[in-house]
Amino acid sequence: MKTSLLAISAALMLGSACVASAEPVKIGLITTLSGGGAGLGVDTRDGIMLAIKQSGRKDVTVVTEDDAQKPELAVQIADKMIQSENVDVLTGIVWSNLLMAVQPGVVAQGKFYVSTNAAPAALAGAKCDPLYFNAAYQNDNLHEAMGEYANKGYKKMFIMAPNYPAGKDSLTGFKRYYKGTVANEVYTQVGQTDYAAEIAQIRASGADGVFVFLPGGMGIAFMKQYAQSGVKTPIIGPGFSFSQDVLPAIGDAALGVKASGQWVKDLDNAANKAFVPAFEKEYGRLPSIYAVQAFDAAQLILSASSKASVKDAKAFAAALNAADIKSPRGNFKFNTNRHPIQDIYVTEVVKENGVLTNKTVEKIFTDHGDAYAKDCKK
Repeated sequence: MKTSLLAISAALMLGSACVASAEPVKIGLITTLSGGGAGLGVDTRDGIMLAIKQSGRKDVTVVTEDDAQKPELAVQIADKMIQSENVDVLTGIVWSNLLMAVQPGVVAQGKFYVSTNAAPAALAGAKCDPLYFNAAYQNDNLHEAMGEYANKGYKKMFIMAPNYPAGKDSLTGFKRYYKGTVANEVYTQVGQTDYAAEIAQIRASGADGVFVFLPGGMGIAFMKQYAQSGVKTPIIGPGFSFSQDVLPAIGDAALGVKASGQWVKDLDNAANKAFVPAFEKEYGRLPSIYAVQAFDAAQLILSASSKASVKDAKAFAAALNAADIKSPRGNFKFNTNRHPIQDIYVTEVVKENGVLTNKTVEKIFTDHGDAYAKDCKK
């Protein structure tokens, strides 16, 4: 018993030493807090702040600004945060076109960027950088899962996404795994709210299924109009199109829709069982996939900063890469390009106690990486 108590005491002292040795860290949080994508940014911000609150760290400062979904504004904010606010790490951008604009300047100025969502293919492959980590996925991943799922019952698919990097990655990912016929491949405008023309194309296409990637307000508008159109062709999509933040606005039109995600509210692991009620208690709503990704991004930054100085780029990168966190997703590790290797699930929109949410249907991929890691040489 004496030996056991000594061991426990030593472990507690070691844990205290780790916390005590943690160096102050300043995080620049740039995300979308206004306009049609605000729900995604709010969940991102709240996931980050919950992780910091739970850590008990008093030496972590967060500077938050709204990018208004404008690339040029995001670049200006990032430069200001680096040059005037002296932030150590930047994070929070939801949209891939914004990240493509911001990331080069961030890493060129010697700062780390940890992505909570945006994950363009270009930054996963030849343009990867040792200071750039992605805590979410690589853009193609969830769409690849739905391409694989569509092989089980759909012979002819109509596929549609917005015309920006994540939209192009999404349809590329879907087609990488789908073995059937693509009836039509349509790119819509970013921020589009009227889908009458696209719905008419779906009606005339002869497709037996529709795959759509339309995050935020775009997905809300499309699903409402699709329900009103009377077209009965089944919809499937990635988890972003049917995430918790948009389901209340879509309403019952989303019921039964199959989607994909690396996290689902009902995953059976200890970290998830703690995270979901904690988020709901803190914010009065269920978390979305954006909140989970942001929670994990913050956990990664906190973990790394407890082990290495952010001023020592090599040591801090190694500490980030170790991914020493308990993720609500379960299994999580970084690939050679610093993008996740993780499980991906098929989900279904259901109603629980009057609230629309997603439940797990099946695991579609185990320890899934991305197609671009082989091209990352840094």
